[in-house]
Amino acid sequence: MQWVHDAVGGALVLLLGAGLITAGVLWKGRAVRPFAASRARSVAQREYARDLQRAADHVIALARRSAGEGEPAIVTVEAVVRTTQERYGYAGVERRHAAAALRRRFEHWRCAVDCVTDAYG
Repeated sequence: MQWVHDAVGGALVLLLGAGLITAGVLWKGRAVRPFAASRARSVAQREYARDLQRAADHVIALARRSAGEGEPAIVTVEAVVRTTQERYGYAGVERRHAAAALRRRFEHWRCAVDCVTDAYG
């Protein structure tokens, strides 16, 4: 009698797994794609802002590493724009967005002590 219960349980687990695999093949990741255009725009805007922020962090770190002893690190908005285009593949990055991201990261990392930037101009 125990063998029958084990066989039934195993068959149920096998059928459940096959059902999940079939559902995954049929839907092909539709659950992660946004259904609404407004949701897709908001996701794209968040990714754009996040990528600008990462590019600003990268530029600040690179400028700090390349600055000589006792020299201030020079961080430019153009470097943030260029890094965003090269690393994240954006065709056009607005200078005002890059400047805003650079200002936020400049203040976050307390760069006024050892850095200069043109993001405030």
